[in-house]
Amino acid sequence: MNKSRELALKARITSLECVHKSKSSHIGSALSIIDLMAVLYTEIMTHDAKNPLLDTRDHFILSKGHACIGLYAILGHLDYFPLSDLDSYAKNGSIYMSHVSHKVNGVEFSTGSLGHGVGFGTGIALSKKIRKTNEQVYVLCGDGELGEGSNWEAFLFASHNNLDNLTIIIDHNNLQSLTTVEETMSLKPFKAKFESFGLNYFEVDGHNHIDLKETLLTIKQNKNGQPSVLLMNTVKGKGVTYMENKVEWHYKSPDESQLFKALEELRK
Repeated sequence: MNKSRELALKARITSLECVHKSKSSHIGSALSIIDLMAVLYTEIMTHDAKNPLLDTRDHFILSKGHACIGLYAILGHLDYFPLSDLDSYAKNGSIYMSHVSHKVNGVEFSTGSLGHGVGFGTGIALSKKIRKTNEQVYVLCGDGELGEGSNWEAFLFASHNNLDNLTIIIDHNNLQSLTTVEETMSLKPFKAKFESFGLNYFEVDGHNHIDLKETLLTIKQNKNGQPSVLLMNTVKGKGVTYMENKVEWHYKSPDESQLFKALEELRK
């Protein structure tokens, strides 16, 4: 098993255990993005767990902040903090809140109110361009989150300012809080929309580590003056059969028997 797949498996297990223990929500949302984050942190990004504020680090912003347990699990397994700290996940007074918090080592920005991450990431990318540095900025947002108009304003701004150091990654699992994205507000046609806003468009299977790595490396090397958007086709609840493509796992937490079943499947 390669590094990214090993990290993704560990992060899935930790995420499930934490959500079960805290009786919190959004496990389905976390499971759909873990593969992407595992590839980014092991294969693509410059970062240092011992120096989270390293000047030359690449930046990762989780705009869909409700999926934070996935990011916390990735960071914990990469030694940004003791993994045992996650015992306090989603408890009153804990910095490991159930929407992502910048108080956690390795987290760039607190999110949860949707539609803010892309604008923040665009600002960082602009500052890097002004200072003529080479760091990359990655923003991960949900497909349902694209109903927020602030994202589209940020896309226009990023294109106008030639921010080819910015990559917006969309978790397209086609489920949001209550129903499908298509039933709520259709985003199609994806390619035509994003290209009309001046972005390079890429599409990938968000659970295929090889394709994710190759596509992200292509984007990183593609300096044509335009920001890029990567649409990931994903499965909400990926890795746990009874959760996959089930909208109720936006809010539910697994009980004892469901946790056992999920862990048994992942550990096969």
